[in-house]
Amino acid sequence: MRLTRRSFIRVAGVTAGGTLALSAQARQGSTADDDRLPGVLVDTTRCVGCRGCEAACAEANDLPAPPEGDLAKLGRRDTTTRAFTVINRTDAPGGGDRFGKKQCMHCLAPACASACPVRALNKLPTGPVTYDPSKCMGCRYCMVACPFDVPRYEYEALAPRVRKCTFCAPRQARGLPPACVEACPSGALTFGRRHELLEEAKRRIYGEPDRYVHRVYGEHEAGGTSFLYVSDVPFEQVGLQAGVPEKPYPELVAGALGAPPLVMTLWPPLLMGLYAFSKRRDEVERREADGKEEHHG
Repeated sequence: MRLTRRSFIRVAGVTAGGTLALSAQARQGSTADDDRLPGVLVDTTRCVGCRGCEAACAEANDLPAPPEGDLAKLGRRDTTTRAFTVINRTDAPGGGDRFGKKQCMHCLAPACASACPVRALNKLPTGPVTYDPSKCMGCRYCMVACPFDVPRYEYEALAPRVRKCTFCAPRQARGLPPACVEACPSGALTFGRRHELLEEAKRRIYGEPDRYVHRVYGEHEAGGTSFLYVSDVPFEQVGLQAGVPEKPYPELVAGALGAPPLVMTLWPPLLMGLYAFSKRRDEVERREADGKEEHHG
């Protein structure tokens, strides 16, 4: 391993800057304006399991087409580097099927962005949590931090990236809804302002109290999310994470992130030692090469 002075300064600077970024981001939380950000209401009672959202997501994000047939519905599925949204099946009350969509929840105060030391993951003012691979250092802290177990890492790639749903940020910037919403034929997905979707979700629950679980998943989980769910079966049965705390995750880890972790404290001297060792080895190799040339001369 050879470290140039430039690469040493860069890595040490990223480490130090990342520690400060962690501390600063940990103090960020949701605000009242977050309820006016865009969101999606997912009504599992209206989902017919057509998986048109999966196909639309794949097309919008240049991903492989999802597998065909019913095999994809038989077991519990999770998002992957090649599938940003997936449909899970469970039994409906009284028989039949019930389906639920899983993707990045796009938290109001995202744990993944708070844990990222180089701001490769970033919460846009317009709502989506986006990813910039040019900034990513591959630490995968975002994967550990996410309470919904969403980000995936391209371990098999030569230049691996973190992969997840983008909330169709480019489409939203053009005034278009997310591709999954546009493709839904049954009205299971509704795109709009989060506060309006919350009102609609509660209207459905209170209007049919014997049909729905009396809770909007995503209203409070992890401080609130952009994707909101109503269902007539327990949310974990359709693939959603159970037991997610209501407090925003950056606040939960603010104390720990406020002080530089030991590994970050040790990085600068460790890198300096590696740099000195590499420089010393290069000098020895150069002297030996010069000695051989003089001997042959």
